[in-house]
Amino acid sequence: MKKRIAVLTALMLTLSCVPFALAEEAVEPASHILVVCFSATGTTRGVAEKLAEGLSADLYEIVPETPYTDADLNYGNSKSRTSVEMDDPACRPAIAGELPDLTGYDTVLIGYPIWWGDAPRILSSFVEQVDLTGKTVAVFFTSGSSGLGSSMRHLQEQAGTGTWLEGKRFTGRTTVEELVNWANGLGIAP
Repeated sequence: MKKRIAVLTALMLTLSCVPFALAEEAVEPASHILVVCFSATGTTRGVAEKLAEGLSADLYEIVPETPYTDADLNYGNSKSRTSVEMDDPACRPAIAGELPDLTGYDTVLIGYPIWWGDAPRILSSFVEQVDLTGKTVAVFFTSGSSGLGSSMRHLQEQAGTGTWLEGKRFTGRTTVEELVNWANGLGIAP
């Protein structure tokens, strides 16, 4: 009887340690690359998902605390939310939820749409709140025709850390292969 109790006690102690070990493993990133994106209409999210898939990278989406509506995205209206935000360089829209822990990543790829030749202000909120020290950072952006503008330079200045590589424009029709070729050309590989 005492032997059974000892065996059961040992088994219970062993099993009680399993959830703790599993919880610790869940915190570790699955990849050394994190793809971060903000997408108001879904286009940038689609590109980010393809990029993460092609690089076997983890994906984090920046979600605004107050979601953007169609009226907010009316670029023709100078009083729309996006127009007002982009007209104010100090604007920092709040991000919903927790920011990612970048500790286990050495590469962070940041995707966003181009608004008025710049990154949406919520990207400023992001880069100012995370620590990119020691990280390789590259941006990718979506636009029908606009170029990078000063968006990467602004984000780099706001972050104040990280080794930033040249960004590139993509469309929603961009293939996984094109995205992986771009990343590989920068020296980024799974």
